[in-house]
Amino acid sequence: MNTFARAAALVLLLVASGCVRESETESGSDAIRMGARPRPAAPGAAGKQLRIAVIPKGLGHDFWNTVRAGAEKAGQEEGVRVEWNGPEKETQHDRQIAIIENYVQSGVDAIVMAATDRKGLVPTVEKAAKRVPVITIDSGVNTDVVKTFIGTDNEKGAEAAAEELNRLLGGKGEVGVIPFIPNAATSDQREHGFKKGLARFPGLNLVATVYSGSEVAGGIKATENMLTSHPNIAGIFAANEPAAIGCARALETMGKAGQVKLVAFDASPNQIQALQKGTIHALIVQNPFKMGYEGVKQAVTVLRGETIPRVIDTGVKVVTRENLNDLEVQQLLYPLGRR
Repeated sequence: MNTFARAAALVLLLVASGCVRESETESGSDAIRMGARPRPAAPGAAGKQLRIAVIPKGLGHDFWNTVRAGAEKAGQEEGVRVEWNGPEKETQHDRQIAIIENYVQSGVDAIVMAATDRKGLVPTVEKAAKRVPVITIDSGVNTDVVKTFIGTDNEKGAEAAAEELNRLLGGKGEVGVIPFIPNAATSDQREHGFKKGLARFPGLNLVATVYSGSEVAGGIKATENMLTSHPNIAGIFAANEPAAIGCARALETMGKAGQVKLVAFDASPNQIQALQKGTIHALIVQNPFKMGYEGVKQAVTVLRGETIPRVIDTGVKVVTRENLNDLEVQQLLYPLGRR
């Protein structure tokens, strides 16, 4: 009898005899043991709880907190241990590489990750995938060794941003875009998608592209520089949460809030407040909870030896003040309910 068969038989025997006991919960902020009874369908040595490492691009934004909540929810349902760790900043590629390598050495059963650099992470991910299944969420990596990519169709979302700016500006005006980090898949895809979308609207003229470094301070500086160099800019697309928050603050400080139309990716509490105030005019809302949730769910499915889709699109929604209170939007913004 092979190892898996012995493990499965033992679990069935324990269940039949009523001897399955709840596991103790391990303390520590980055190791969360969710659920007491690991599903017998998930492989592993007898008595061993599956460990799934979830590695975000950074730890400092509300977006990643929501990803974590989704991952932990799935961990609870599946009876697996979710371990969470990532670089402090999304520009710390070397730190993310070290985290991946450490998790592999520690013996995790699978890795769910959002890559800080779609090119620079390739060797590390390919090496890790020889040991454990690797799943990417939100931001992919340029290799076929990953089991699946789970995230937003970023180009489609950015095209929607261009369409929304066109509507807000009445089809004409100068615009700028604030991507965040070159070679980060999501940043590149949104920048490309926005420019692709603008091609449909000849009355809109892209005059400035300034990166934020995925920092609020960078978003402020990008906006200030953009409007100083191009004072006639009528609309801006901020490609992620910190860029959007920084841009909104700069517009308020410069007395241009409401005048310059701002469309932004993501939907942190600060962004929702800016939308309600009229500083932000539309949000391109992703589903980070689903990214984390499906990341863990699909990892468990792979570990059971089952096939999963190569790509899972978690969807995108344009949110304005007009539809902010719709039930569908509220469920997307607050997947665990308001706290």
